Amino acid sequence: MPIPSARPQPRRIVLGSSSPARLLTLQQAGIEPQVIAPEVDEQLVYSPGAPELTAELARLKGESVLRKLADSGQLDEPLVVIACDSMLEIEGRIYGKPGTREAAIVRWYRMRARRGLFFTGHYVAMVHGPDDVRTQMRVAETGVTFADLTDAEIAAYAATGEPQRVAGGFTIDGFGGPFVSRISGDPHNVVGISLPLVRQMLLDLGVAWQTLWELNS
Repeated sequence: MPIPSARPQPRRIVLGSSSPARLLTLQQAGIEPQVIAPEVDEQLVYSPGAPELTAELARLKGESVLRKLADSGQLDEPLVVIACDSMLEIEGRIYGKPGTREAAIVRWYRMRARRGLFFTGHYVAMVHGPDDVRTQMRVAETGVTFADLTDAEIAAYAATGEPQRVAGGFTIDGFGGPFVSRISGDPHNVVGISLPLVRQMLLDLGVAWQTLWELNS
């Protein structure tokens, strides 16, 4: 097991995501990150597979946040940057956010009573200065089995506005929870950030997870 190095531990943790669910997941685990929204045109990024696509988008988001920090002169103190991107894959097709109520309904017609794989790409950077940035890039995979929803349930769920705003068109921590019948793997990953994976990535960069709790005091 990697042993945290004697190098200075981070004084800040930055979440490169505008996702309220990712922020809440970290907060519930005792981490209070600074949030900086990345600027990435996801429409310009292509990959034939969901694991590769989420990894590339997570990397681009993390690098976008690092550039923002550099431009504002905030890379002089030790800090951690975490960025993620999530996608659902069913029968070889990749699904991001539906975007509209109509698209969410069509999506759920395809998803109901089926099993998919939910992928989240994770980019973690340990910064010790503008010229001393070490990174980790990994992808977490979780199996998701969806209930056999009725047309009325699908219409009602789409009317809440929730599915069109989230990767895959569903949640397990909101209105969509009753519509997911089985999870195989880390449930945090389906929310958008795998806490066990991030912990290991930080360890590999010389940062012990529990030291991040101390940043709240």
